[in-house]
Amino acid sequence: MNILKDAKPNILVVGDLMIDHYLWGSCERISPEAPVQVVDIAKETTVLGGAGNVINNLKALGSDVSVAGVIGADSNGEELREMLREIDVDESKLIIQDGRKTSKKSRVIAVSQQILRYDKESKEDISSDSVRTILDNLAEHIQSYDAVILSDYGKGVLTQELCAGIISLARSENIRVLVDPKGSDFSKYRGATLLTPNKKEAQLATGIDIVDEGSLKEALLKLKSECDLDISLITLSEDGIAIFDDKLKRFPTVAKEVFDVTGAGDTVIASIAYALSAGKNIDETAKFANLAAGVVVGKIGSATVTIDEIEEYEASLHKSTSDAHIKTFDAIDAIVKRYKANGKKVVFTNGCFDILHVGHVKYLQIAKSFGDVLIVGLNSDASVSRLKGPTRPVNVAEDRAYLLAALEAVDFVVPFEEDTPYELIKMIAPDVLVKGGDYEGKTVVGTEFACELKLVDFVDGKSTTKTIEKIQGTVC
Repeated sequence: MNILKDAKPNILVVGDLMIDHYLWGSCERISPEAPVQVVDIAKETTVLGGAGNVINNLKALGSDVSVAGVIGADSNGEELREMLREIDVDESKLIIQDGRKTSKKSRVIAVSQQILRYDKESKEDISSDSVRTILDNLAEHIQSYDAVILSDYGKGVLTQELCAGIISLARSENIRVLVDPKGSDFSKYRGATLLTPNKKEAQLATGIDIVDEGSLKEALLKLKSECDLDISLITLSEDGIAIFDDKLKRFPTVAKEVFDVTGAGDTVIASIAYALSAGKNIDETAKFANLAAGVVVGKIGSATVTIDEIEEYEASLHKSTSDAHIKTFDAIDAIVKRYKANGKKVVFTNGCFDILHVGHVKYLQIAKSFGDVLIVGLNSDASVSRLKGPTRPVNVAEDRAYLLAALEAVDFVVPFEEDTPYELIKMIAPDVLVKGGDYEGKTVVGTEFACELKLVDFVDGKSTTKTIEKIQGTVC
């Protein structure tokens, strides 16, 4: 993920902006005036909705974001603009259209159950004047964007004329246009780089019932041909993402737990735009989008995801390379803080792990069983030599770290230069500190910073020293 961590693309979002408004309370009686529940409101919250959720996802990933669209000359419109300013989004290209209502959806929640929603919005197409103003503004700034996202919620902003104009402007400058489509007629998105319909939307748009690999390929080819797309893509919920560029490819989902799929489509298109703009190819991008979606469906409500969360999630699946599990002091400090904030139990152990053997593996498996995350401190080559003698280590630190990081039980490896991991333990302050059984009755460095010390017996007859002796022929 290093290339993505360093990326900061500038992405324009055009679409239907709205405010999601929540009224939270409790319900203990029925109204005497009518057979309806009476909700005692305890608090109110608001978040950006619609295309605004795409913006939130892009900001969380690290993008610079601008937005274009149409709102009303009303209090909801001013509230929406202020919400954008608070997250440092350029909202100067928003058009105020007289007579139009800024979308606001209010939900009444009682005891975690939504009992009512009421909307205030306009759904008719925006005026031709608004379309021309957006296109004129975009023509002046189009070269400053790495990608354009059209987020269509069917509220009238993304008209045929506006979509065609934006796609034409962007493609003339070789800028990608990604579309989260709405409805059954995708012709207005013709010429876009790609669309991100889900399976149901793709079936409605193509008239093809997607039931197997053959019908999936047929639907992808029809979308690609009729909409003149560079890449044809369909999201398949728990079955991941299917793509056709030069051939059909499927990328399975990587979600471990699904609590809420709200807003997952916004996360997918934001992560695709972000990864493509950061230089990833479409295969790498699809895998990245699946990881992002896997994180957000494990959260409640419309959610966003950060690069760090994606990296940690990928590491937890053991689908990443060993390099992704090897961390510096600064990196592990930030990771540990996030895990602890999420209530995860952090386990720490350390050692030289010179020639990896079954005794090491079993020891680490037991250590991992004491918590949720296992961090292994690894002695540097210089410290191993000081502790074990000038002939050691047999394997250099880079190789030892890579092998450790490849083990399923190990979440992160942190090399350290000192003879003991005192400073590392102090910084991590693990919930559980694990050492070998040979430390029974001895002082263990760093115990004052750990909540609990666990001693684990080694496997008899298994050690690096014995392995070396066997190789040298001194042990039968």
